[in-house]
Amino acid sequence: MSMLTPPGLGGKYRITGDKYPRMHRPRRRSRTVFAVVAAVVVLGLVGWGTQQLIHVFSGDADKAVAAKKPNCKPATLPAKTLPKPGQITVNVYNATTRSGLAQQTADALKKRGFVIGKVGNAPAAYDKKVPGSAVLLGGQGASNGTFSVLGTQLKGATPKTDSRTGKDVDLIIGGAFQSLTVQKVADTQLASLSQPTLKPGCTQSGTRHATKAGDKTAAGSAAKG
Repeated sequence: MSMLTPPGLGGKYRITGDKYPRMHRPRRRSRTVFAVVAAVVVLGLVGWGTQQLIHVFSGDADKAVAAKKPNCKPATLPAKTLPKPGQITVNVYNATTRSGLAQQTADALKKRGFVIGKVGNAPAAYDKKVPGSAVLLGGQGASNGTFSVLGTQLKGATPKTDSRTGKDVDLIIGGAFQSLTVQKVADTQLASLSQPTLKPGCTQSGTRHATKAGDKTAAGSAAKG
């Protein structure tokens, strides 16, 4: 027995040699398990935090896009009822130096369904004093739809009201007048007048827009008759 053997110990506890053996405590598996669990928790928190950030930013982006989109539902007000061309009597007057222009324009409007009243030279108050394409002159009631319907037939006409009580309207042709709007374009514009009013920034699906053909004349410039 070695001198290093503690008193009372022998057998398998006998120490041989001249040094004490190093006594190591056995490693505990609990440390390893705790480290694994901690790593899993950390990874889970990182993943959850990343998902929340993505959700927040994507949600804000969706809200921003939704805020920019206008509410394009048609207004709840019913479409305005407008008079038909056959319900409008038009007096056609020529305020230019081109002879025969009033009759030619009156004949064209009649073919488009308008009722023609008087045809001739413009009264002194307007004769050679209309620099634009035309003046639409009528009573206060003409502003409720008659001016709009007749205005689809020629571009740039200026509406004015007077004290008359009748429903007839004067079309006073001015110096800039060339011809009536192309009929197909005029029909499209006339149809669009009866559609529901849309909120600002919206366009109604299926609505056809006037093309450049509307700027072209239906025929050559009117010649003196």
